[in-house]
Order: sequence, then C-alpha cells, then structure tokens
Amino acid sequence: MNDSLGTTGLILNEPLLWEKGKAGRCGFSLPKRDVDPCPLEPELVGHGPDFPDLSEVDVVRHYTRLSQWNFGVDTGMYPLGSCTMKYNPKTNERQASLPGFSGAHPLIPESLCQGILQMMAELEAYLAEITGMDAATLQPAAGAHGELTGMLLIHAWHRKRGGQRTRIIVPDTAHGTNPASVTLCGYRPVPVVSNDRGILSAEAVAAVMDEDTAGIMITNPNTLGLFEEGILEIARIVHAKGGLVYCDGANMNAVMGVVKMGKIGVDVMHLNLHKTFSTPHGGGGPGSGPVCVKKDLEPFLPVPRIVKREGRFALDHDRPDSIGRLQAFYGNVGVMLKAYSYIRAMGPEGLKKASQMAVLNANYLKEMLKTTLHLPYDRPCMHECVFTDKFQAPHHVTTLDMAKRLMDYGFHPPTVYFPLVVAGAIMMEPTETESKEDLDNYIAAFEAIAEEAKTEPGLLRHAPRKCKVRRLDETAAARKPCLAG
Repeated sequence: MNDSLGTTGLILNEPLLWEKGKAGRCGFSLPKRDVDPCPLEPELVGHGPDFPDLSEVDVVRHYTRLSQWNFGVDTGMYPLGSCTMKYNPKTNERQASLPGFSGAHPLIPESLCQGILQMMAELEAYLAEITGMDAATLQPAAGAHGELTGMLLIHAWHRKRGGQRTRIIVPDTAHGTNPASVTLCGYRPVPVVSNDRGILSAEAVAAVMDEDTAGIMITNPNTLGLFEEGILEIARIVHAKGGLVYCDGANMNAVMGVVKMGKIGVDVMHLNLHKTFSTPHGGGGPGSGPVCVKKDLEPFLPVPRIVKREGRFALDHDRPDSIGRLQAFYGNVGVMLKAYSYIRAMGPEGLKKASQMAVLNANYLKEMLKTTLHLPYDRPCMHECVFTDKFQAPHHVTTLDMAKRLMDYGFHPPTVYFPLVVAGAIMMEPTETESKEDLDNYIAAFEAIAEEAKTEPGLLRHAPRKCKVRRLDETAAARKPCLAG
C-alpha cells in the first residue's frame, strides 16, 4: 500500500475548559437590564458552579479540536462486525428535525399529535411487513430492551396457557446479550454448540428441547455472519414441544426485503432501527428496538397500543393480557422518524438492494482477504465475515496488534475477539454504504499489515504510532480506571 489514509496531521492538544479559562473573558453580551439587580443570598441558594470564563474563540476552538480527535462513520469506514455501522443519510435528520415533530411535548394530547401517531402506526406496519410478522411495537428503546420484551412476551404467552417453563435454548453463535436477557426474565439459558459449518444443527436442538423449555433465542444470520439454514426444522422441533422461536434481528441488514422471518417459523423478533434502518448508532444517544410478533402474541404487546378509531389515531391502554408499559414516553421518537424516512425513501426494492449490496461487500472482503488472514469458515457469508490471527501467530502478532496497527493506516478497527466461538476473531462488516474503492484501500491496508507481521512484528506490537494517543495499558485501565475529567 503506497499511500496511507492515516497521518500524524495537525492534531492539537487541548486542556480542560477549567484550565483554559481566564478571569474576565466573556463570549457573549447580554442586553442592557431594564430592572435593578436583586442578588439572592448565598445561604438561600448556595454557591453555584465555578464556570470558567471563556471567550467565543476559546469555546469554538475547544470543541473543534475535540471533534478532530473523534472517528465516526462520517469520517471513514467503520467495519465493526455485528454492529452495522453504516452511513446515515442526512435527509433523515432533516425530517426528524421538522418543528412539528421535534417540538412535540411528551404529554401533548392525542388531538394535537395525529401526525406523530400516524407515523408510528405506519412504521409498525412497515416493520411487520418487512419481517413477515403480524404486529409490532415501537416501545423498546434499544436492542437489548427488545430482547427483554421478547422474553416477557414469551413468559406471558406460557402463563396464559396455564403453565410456566424455566429454560431457553441459546446457541453459542447468539449475540452476547441474549443469555443476559434470558436470565433477567427468570429463565435458565441452555447453551447449544454450533456445528463444523458454523450453524446450528436440528439434532443439537432436538437433544435439549423438552416440555420445560419455553423456546429458543436464535440470531439469524448468526454472529459468524452465516445464515441458519436449518431454521425451518429447528422451528418445527421447538413448536412440537410447545415452545416459541425468538429471532434476534440485529443482523436484519443482511436479509431485509429478502427473507420473511414470520414465514420460516419465527414467533417474535426484535429489530435495531439504529442499525438496519440507518439511524445514528452509538455515542450514548437514543436507539430503538421494536419487536414484531405473530398474531398469537399480539395481545401481550406492551401498552399503550396505537389504534385508529373513526378516522383518528389514539393510544389504547385497555389490553388486559399486555405485559405493561416499557417506558414512560416515546422519548426516542426521533430515531423512529429517521427510520421511517429511510424506509419511505428506499421502498421495497431499495431495501432489498441494500441487503444484497451488504452481502456482496462482505463476500468481497472475505474472498480478497482469505489468503492474508485465516478464514475458519470458508463458505459464502451474509453481511459480515470472521477471520482469525492464526497466520500471524507464528510471528507473535495477535488480533489486537493488527487492529491497533490498522488505525495508523486511517481505518477504524473491526470487532475483535468476538464471537467467542472463534479464537482470535477478527469480525468485519463493511455494510452496503462502502464503495469498492474504500474496500480495496481497506484490503490493501490489511495486506500491508500482514506483511509487516512477517518482517517487522515489533512495529505491530507497539502500534498505533500515528494516533493522538499511543497504545494504552488495557490491564491497568481495567483494574485502575481513571474517572476524572
């Protein structure tokens, strides 16, 4: 690779604002008072925070410099496997910021928020149609929240039938939050090992499925980026013993517009609007994890439900079998608006094309890199592919070393050491928004790093070398975290 995207550049150091401020500086001018000042007694209100005195240029440069330390999907390729960090069209932000949406109060009466309720009702219908399910709820505010909702729905369904069960099957290729969601709902996770093809076998499920098992949580496509080809037979086995099939839909970006999960035996699944449907992801902001269900589970969906009566939308709380309310307000409605905008802009063919391009990009990476990095499952993948550091191990270079070195080349590292079923895993998801030129630059960077592992392994063990911060002592950081600042 002749030219690297990474460079030392002009990245400036920046102190804390409290260290930067100087007494007497001011960045704004208040209008002249037309009333006499009336200071409050300190003993009544206490002493306020000691805010630093800053000029306008101090503030602007401070936040501009901090922004230059960050790397995001608007900066470059963000190939985090299992996370679907694709570019978010800015037009979605425009729709979500329209005053009628962004200015609506959570307690606004139904008569004054018909537009928002219509958008939410239509979004639920779109998601149900895309997944092949019968109904949906937008209440879950994140993917893990959706998983919890799914487990609560399964619990309520079994309770209504007069018998409760204690176990849920969780494959080793499921997302890491799945066992936690199972346990949080009082179930015991039953692990099942994937086969030598990286997928779940029907025989393995049949061996553990019994009348005390409430169902299975299956991630499809799974965390190895492979489609669970035996899903129809697995669903038949679970249903025959009175269980339900939960699908973790976080990887829906590979199959939207292609696979109808409700047609292949899935009873309940969650989606990540902040992944598959192209709304901002990460940074501690709001997410959205809607849950779609088959008709038998619809009575148990959380309240309030959005219904249409006499031509107007309303919130219906009269659902006696409901699992109840999951959050006080729809504070994440902005995320829903962006997903709604994305779906309307793309249309059925556009959504299908996005999935096809995501799969194409991932398979291109897999084929181009499989002689550079060890590929444990050499077969067509879905939206992501998993490599290992097996080829670099003889040179004492690890997955972490290569991920750190990739930063010097100007790329965000992929997911490392996950899924746990693959030792030294390097998990890549290019998404459909990356061009072939971007992928080729990424491939060239990894090829250069693999060559360095042979000729200059010490270089990799001390990477990154060009970044704002050099390699941290991760063990010390975990044992003695610095929480100041």
